[in-house]
Amino acid sequence: MRSSTRNNFRILLLIAAAALVIGLLVFSQRVTEQLLDKQREVVDLYAKSYEYIASDQSGSGDFTFVFDEVIRTIDFPIILTDPNNNPIYWDNIKVDTLKLTADEEAAFFKSTLAEMDEQNRPIRIALNDTIVLNYVHFGESELIRLLRWLPFIEIGLAAIFVFIAYIGFSYIKRSEQSNIWVGMAKETAHQLGTPLSSIMGWMELVKANAASNPKLVENIQEMANDIERLNKVTARFSKIGSTPDLKEENLSEVISGVISYISKRLPKSGKTVDIRIETLGEFRALINRELFEWVVENLMKNALDAMEGTNGRISFALSQMEHRTTIDITDTGKGIDPKLHKEIFRPGYSTKKRGSGLGLSLSKRIIEDYHKGKLFVKQSGIGNGTTFRIKLTK
Repeated sequence: MRSSTRNNFRILLLIAAAALVIGLLVFSQRVTEQLLDKQREVVDLYAKSYEYIASDQSGSGDFTFVFDEVIRTIDFPIILTDPNNNPIYWDNIKVDTLKLTADEEAAFFKSTLAEMDEQNRPIRIALNDTIVLNYVHFGESELIRLLRWLPFIEIGLAAIFVFIAYIGFSYIKRSEQSNIWVGMAKETAHQLGTPLSSIMGWMELVKANAASNPKLVENIQEMANDIERLNKVTARFSKIGSTPDLKEENLSEVISGVISYISKRLPKSGKTVDIRIETLGEFRALINRELFEWVVENLMKNALDAMEGTNGRISFALSQMEHRTTIDITDTGKGIDPKLHKEIFRPGYSTKKRGSGLGLSLSKRIIEDYHKGKLFVKQSGIGNGTTFRIKLTK
């Protein structure tokens, strides 16, 4: 229901934005056309003034005032030519005829006249409507040119504003989600801490009274190991949202510890999986051990869940070049559709019925936010297994 409402709201916003843009374009076009009409009226008056002067045979009229007032109102490019389109007079045109040769000047006015005539049809000055005396060619004023560009400038500014707003809201949304995530993690650590302290106390009491039963002592030791594991989980959750301490660690040793923990619990899952580190040697990098173990554990559990049969293999391949360490985790599971290589890291996304959709998302956050590294699907395909790659900077 909420998704449908959000989609409807987005559609309404798009429709409103489109209507605003269309309205702006129509309004700007109408204003531009009105200015062009006014501009044409001025040119008509200019042409008629010439016609009146040319037709006055008495020579008694003083047209200086009228002519000066007409010319003074012109703020757009205008060229007066003879019947053969040779320039006689021009105004509001930037040209230095003193620096141009005759051919260059002719070419300049020819191209300018062609551009003007494309914008506006030239007005004819004729004597008695039969003898053509001149032509008035005119272009668009600076105001009209600005008006033509105005809608696009406004749309561009609006687009920039919307983009900045989108980035800002996305950042705020991510921050809110991050705060919720951090709060949940810390609350989980807090809630686990109280019963764990109580269980540890009871364990010490049981140990003190179980010396006569070796079998019970052995089971208690296993319980102690699980309690230690829960303590480690609590420590992991408590580090979410805080700046973790990074120390240089032997990655092979860290990964081997996780392999040992997972391998002991494989018989309970009914699967026989070969888990190994393929590359020998010592590979050191700056990591937070608890959080990095969590990532490796999540990736291994994800690989185990992806194995459809009872047998499989998970391998680790490490390489190091200067200050960059690469870890490839490859499994023989069912693989991931290439279209979902990025989708699987989205919080809440899961293909498992009981999956939370947080394991890979959390792992990516730990590697990229806390270790400033990279975690991504190097390669995978349906039925071809999956290789995750971790990149760390030493």
